[in-house]
Amino acid sequence: MTVLVLACCAGCSSVTSARDSTLHSTYVDRGRNGVLVTGPGEPPVDRTALAPRAEATRTLAVFAQITDAHVTDEESPARVEWLDRLGTPFTSAFRPQEALTTQVLDAAVRAVDQLRPDAVVETGDLIDNAQQNELDQALAVLGGGRVDPNSGAPGYEGVQAATNPDPFYYRPDVDPPQHSGLLTEAEQPFVSPGLRARWYPAVGNHDVLVQGNVAPTRATRAIAIGGRKLIQFDRRALQAASSRDPTVLGRLLAHGIPGTTVRVAADRRRRALSAVDVVRTLRTASHVPGTGPLLDYSFALGRSARGVVLDTIDRRGGTTGLIRPAQLAWLRRALADAGSRWVVVFSHNPLTSARGGAAALALLDADPHVVAAVNGDTHRNSIEPRRTAGGGYWLISTSSLIDYPQQARAFRLAETTDGHVVLQTWMLDTDPSVKLAAISRQLAYLDFQGGRPKHFAGTPADRNANLYR
Repeated sequence: MTVLVLACCAGCSSVTSARDSTLHSTYVDRGRNGVLVTGPGEPPVDRTALAPRAEATRTLAVFAQITDAHVTDEESPARVEWLDRLGTPFTSAFRPQEALTTQVLDAAVRAVDQLRPDAVVETGDLIDNAQQNELDQALAVLGGGRVDPNSGAPGYEGVQAATNPDPFYYRPDVDPPQHSGLLTEAEQPFVSPGLRARWYPAVGNHDVLVQGNVAPTRATRAIAIGGRKLIQFDRRALQAASSRDPTVLGRLLAHGIPGTTVRVAADRRRRALSAVDVVRTLRTASHVPGTGPLLDYSFALGRSARGVVLDTIDRRGGTTGLIRPAQLAWLRRALADAGSRWVVVFSHNPLTSARGGAAALALLDADPHVVAAVNGDTHRNSIEPRRTAGGGYWLISTSSLIDYPQQARAFRLAETTDGHVVLQTWMLDTDPSVKLAAISRQLAYLDFQGGRPKHFAGTPADRNANLYR
């Protein structure tokens, strides 16, 4: 069995893990022909904006982050793939790899398990469209056991079918790169090993809002469990969508399906979940503490550290994060309760862009034990220092599992020889033994509106780095 190896040496505070660590190797487009192959690893970059480099000594915590898996019911009538052709802000309405989301999450779980972390934090958008069957599938992957990715009737019913004459969509049976039978294979049940470590969820906008933008309504609930699927907008809907307002979806669906439809198999397992349903289910599945409508809590993170999870989702709709006044009082208490222990804060949305986030950051600024604020949501790798009078901490954003590069993030918090700490972080590629996840990575790389052209992978310093504090 492969185990975690921690290496500390003069001039090098690196940490390596199992076969999926990008410190060892990662995927590159060596021939610049759109084909990913295994290439050399990426050594960690020393980031010394907040403290000088020093050798790591005692490990305090090893943990991992999985974010933005977007487990998707790609056959759902509640999805509006047709919007994708309109461009920004609708470019995530369809992805060529969207039928493979459960397998990608499974491959990420297998990679994280190789790390043997103390904890795994799932920072939101675990599912794509706030549906019961999506959450059931995602939790089956994380918890371990049989996973059934299919919905509706046996067989694939959706825009990627070979019989669909619309060339906008990637149809794996007929379009390059051709993968005959891919959609049939993607619907087959499989067994996930589940996370071996305790996991801790945060709420994302896609977990509780339709397409991550609007609160479920009676109309959207009926569409989700119904038997008619939209394939083309009518003129009124097209004019409304041309405003480029992401909230237009709710207004359009409030009066029924606005355009041409086809018949699909209805499935009551697609029922839309309320935010209360999602929070309750996540608490039960992960055994995290707390009561009430918001998923705010703290937990022990290895030795001498605490994790703090903030719920940043506005239940009224929209993608902008929200920190409420009552949460600031709770955060103040959570930081005080941590005492002299180091603190890592987790949220779905970046606190820097959330409404009320400035006040939350002010609390973190005043606490000398905060090491980092870690988020998902952006689908982009980014690491920036936040300097404060007491020294500062690191703002870390992590790429998604749905878009290229489809990686998880690993962390090691360690003491250093100069009495400070270093937060070592590196990316984990999904486990190559999951064939459909490997195909998904390749398709995500080729997506002309996806993570590659948008540079979601970030720079080397945003991926593998030693963050001195």
